[in-house]
Amino acid sequence: MIHLLDNRNIEVAIKIIELQKASYIVEAELIGFMGIPPLLELPEDIVNSKETYYGYFVQEDLAGIISYTIEKDVLDICKVAVHPDFFKRGIATELIKLVEETAGIDSMVVSTGLKNSPAVKLYASLGFVETHVCEVAQGVFIMNFEK
Repeated sequence: MIHLLDNRNIEVAIKIIELQKASYIVEAELIGFMGIPPLLELPEDIVNSKETYYGYFVQEDLAGIISYTIEKDVLDICKVAVHPDFFKRGIATELIKLVEETAGIDSMVVSTGLKNSPAVKLYASLGFVETHVCEVAQGVFIMNFEK
């Protein structure tokens, strides 16, 4: 079940951080870069974030999150994270499809590590098109998508 999360609540922010760390460490290992911003965030960063957060729950466990911002009718997916215990269950797909239904948007953008092949395949399967690749740190490349 998917619910809007109150990221301004510190207990919720702590759960988001715990999930992010479990999920993004997998991406960090895939792309060979431990400096992924969500790995460095603190609960206070989540509390003060301007992003909108949704959580996917399996019973009472927070299994996945998505966060986004909207500017000039473009929805920018900031984070998609699924706890490794819940990988390959379609959770990320459901979260992305939910935000795609947000009223008043013309397009969506998202980025991921070039070497994060599961995420690259996911975005392509959902109709996202690669727009460009950029180097964000020495030898670390990010692929950007739009839909």
